[in-house]
Amino acid sequence: MGRSAAVLPLTLALLSAAAAAWDLRALRCSFTADCECGFGPDLRGLECELAVTLVGQPLVRRQLMEGLRQFLEKRSPEKPLVMSFHGSTGTGKTFVSAMLVRHLFPEGLQSPHVHQFSPIVHFPHAEHVERYKENLKHWIQGNLTNCGRSVFLFEEMDKMHPGLIDVIMPFLGPSWVVYGTNYRKAIFIFISNAGGEQINEMTLDLWRAHQDREEISLQDMEAAISKAVFENPQSGFWRSGIIHEHLIDFVVPFLPLKRHHVKQCVINELVQQGLEVRHGVVQEVADSIPYFPEEEKLFSSTGCKTVASRISFFF
Repeated sequence: MGRSAAVLPLTLALLSAAAAAWDLRALRCSFTADCECGFGPDLRGLECELAVTLVGQPLVRRQLMEGLRQFLEKRSPEKPLVMSFHGSTGTGKTFVSAMLVRHLFPEGLQSPHVHQFSPIVHFPHAEHVERYKENLKHWIQGNLTNCGRSVFLFEEMDKMHPGLIDVIMPFLGPSWVVYGTNYRKAIFIFISNAGGEQINEMTLDLWRAHQDREEISLQDMEAAISKAVFENPQSGFWRSGIIHEHLIDFVVPFLPLKRHHVKQCVINELVQQGLEVRHGVVQEVADSIPYFPEEEKLFSSTGCKTVASRISFFF
């Protein structure tokens, strides 16, 4: 018998053993959530990047880090981590969500275990809501079966068809197994402009009362946000069981940004683009952005959202 012939049975045996091991691993992923799927949280790195690059959001930093630490220190969490980001356009919600997954999976948003949903892209037609519900339930179930550490990002929740998101309620609670899948190590993040108006009004009131934004607490904001989101017929959370059953662990308010925050965004963007930081350019870009309210012109109407596109006009 030749050497290659002798090696063949051994190779087949190794392949069979590997396949058996994979089946067992898949079984563990399904029923014990023991599958880490390349999950490598770097909380120290995340905290550092938030401190350096996230402008004007001390409450976000506190809420995000507290939620992640509490969740990740548990080997067997009672339920998935569910967070809801609220605030006006350009305050950093999408920026922070991308940063977060980058410090959970090396591939960041490109990881096969990070899943983004947009109502405009994935659920555009109101008449197809029942079909979307079935598709969404099976999509989440299938991805949690493949990876118990999956991260799900639901963008623009204020544009989600009311009632659609409640189909994922079974995956957000404290049950051990749903549809044969253990899902308690997953992370769900909802991103919404809903509640942004209330956050802006409360921040303005606190500013007028001479309270620094560093002193603003979640208790100042949470009730107003929940009411605005739950009672708004245009919101994806309108009369949602997710709100009613208190399945969201952390509400994360993004405060409106002042002029000096916008300037810091301009500086950060110039550095990222490899351009010289010129005081005149920073000032001109910041001055070109509209601010509210009309009298004080205190907060940027678009946050830092348009900073990158405006730089080319002044550089």
